[in-house]
Amino acid sequence: MSGHIGILAHSAEGATLCYREAWMEGGRRLGAHNHPEITMTGIAMHHLLDAWEEGDLSAIRSTFMTDAAKLQAAGADFFVLPDNTAHIALEAPGEPFPIPCLHIAEVLADQAAKLGHKHVGILGTNWTMEGPVYPGAFARREMGWEIPDSADRETVHRIIFEELCVGIFIDDSRAEYGRIIERLAAKGCDSVALVCTEIPLLVTPESSVLPILDSTRLLARAAVDIALGGRPMPDWFGGPI
Repeated sequence: MSGHIGILAHSAEGATLCYREAWMEGGRRLGAHNHPEITMTGIAMHHLLDAWEEGDLSAIRSTFMTDAAKLQAAGADFFVLPDNTAHIALEAPGEPFPIPCLHIAEVLADQAAKLGHKHVGILGTNWTMEGPVYPGAFARREMGWEIPDSADRETVHRIIFEELCVGIFIDDSRAEYGRIIERLAAKGCDSVALVCTEIPLLVTPESSVLPILDSTRLLARAAVDIALGGRPMPDWFGGPI
């Protein structure tokens, strides 16, 4: 019997991609039409946008706690939260979550280290690019990192919220991201981390001059690996790492 994966949805497109990749990975490993049990729940991100703008991590964390309790009640053994920015709130001090969480940045940074990357560009929301989650994950592995300049960060953030999060994917935006990735390469990056879970729906390996690290699909595959006993159950219940 495989483990039960909980998906705590925050941004809808990223959570949907994570769910899809999890059952696809199940099929690749177990055969067609087969995958570990998956339960997904999520209070709409709309209700937390003001809290994000105000930096009220306690309110955000409280909402995630409500959803994590639902996943526990449904029988999930652990949960993933396929939203990189949300991990700022998960890492904030507070009550432990009722079931353990697989940390998206730890999964991605492990993969970057495994592939031998030394200096990773970070593309995500302003909160993620300017926040502590990925610098912390890379520093724990003695890896360097880089973010775009302020104008490019504004462009990346705007496209995420005005387009990607609402299911809009435009060739001009893909080209703009491509140019920003080229600038990261010029700064010495050897790869780029797509750490808004919607970005992989726009940026593909073919549209990037740097190797990409797809946080959404990496998280989903790692969750399936845990559920099938290929790696240990996570032991992080939120809070500082």
